[in-house]
Amino acid sequence: MPVARASTATPGPRRSWWLRLAGPQNNNLWFWVFVGPFLLGLIAFVVVPIGWSVYLSLFEARNTVSPTEFVGLRNYGDMLSDPVFRSSLTTFLAFAAFIVPLTFLCSLGLALLVNRLGVAKAFFRSVFFLPVACSYVVASMIWKLSIFNGVRFGLANTVLRAFGMEGRQWLSRPHPPQYWVVIVSERLWLQVGFYMLLFLAGLQRIPQNLYEAAAVDGARSAWQTFRYITLPQLRATSAAVVVLLLINAFQAFDEFFNLMSNFAAGTYPPYARPPLVYLYYVALGRNQDFGHGSAGAVILTAMIALFTIVQGRLVGFGRRGSYG
Repeated sequence: MPVARASTATPGPRRSWWLRLAGPQNNNLWFWVFVGPFLLGLIAFVVVPIGWSVYLSLFEARNTVSPTEFVGLRNYGDMLSDPVFRSSLTTFLAFAAFIVPLTFLCSLGLALLVNRLGVAKAFFRSVFFLPVACSYVVASMIWKLSIFNGVRFGLANTVLRAFGMEGRQWLSRPHPPQYWVVIVSERLWLQVGFYMLLFLAGLQRIPQNLYEAAAVDGARSAWQTFRYITLPQLRATSAAVVVLLLINAFQAFDEFFNLMSNFAAGTYPPYARPPLVYLYYVALGRNQDFGHGSAGAVILTAMIALFTIVQGRLVGFGRRGSYG
């Protein structure tokens, strides 16, 4: 009785090409189906604008986005020697020194409190996260016109008078400690809920048997448990939060632009004009200097990338074993 033999025919060139492209069980095909739209958006809205900014920064371009005269690196030299641009970088450093540690501590504290709740955990998680959905422009208007408006019945001044103190003109006098309360408090309210969720996700990944083993070994106080168990296990989450906070501090624009809009473009008070606000007036102000504005944007992008890499190295983000 003849024995059936397996077919040794190889697939045609067209079918072979499709199998290699699709991969086993069409894994490659489904990968590009889900990742492709995001990759196209990244190229269209991030890579192409950055590339165009780099190209435009090498030319003289005033009142037009079409390059007119090649100037090389002159625009970069002009921006780096501009005292106003350097002052805006100082504003960023001051803003980051306040907002990064404050947001980190507040979001971590809220996450620890919510994680210990036995009931209504989902309710409080949603309540603290709701401000994240609010627009920065809308929040700035609320802070400026309702809470810190400086009038007698403003919320902040009402609270001050309840404790026997005088009301203040929060955004009228150029005293940094006064208007920085408004700026920092708004950014803190808007973003602390998002980072709380990141910490909460990290807390829920910590195995409970670690706490049981620590209790057996003599870790009785809450501080000892937090220091030797919780905080080391949150190393990766903490690193990610710090990097994201630093990037967001670099991108500060809406709260400064909207809260301090009562000052003219050239008369901003000290430490109230971060880099993006300054670049906005350079590129879209009276002169519409897109060449120098693009050069400043490229410098700022390079600084964000450099700070992110250095910060990631310092905190061990992405290092093997950093996930506890």
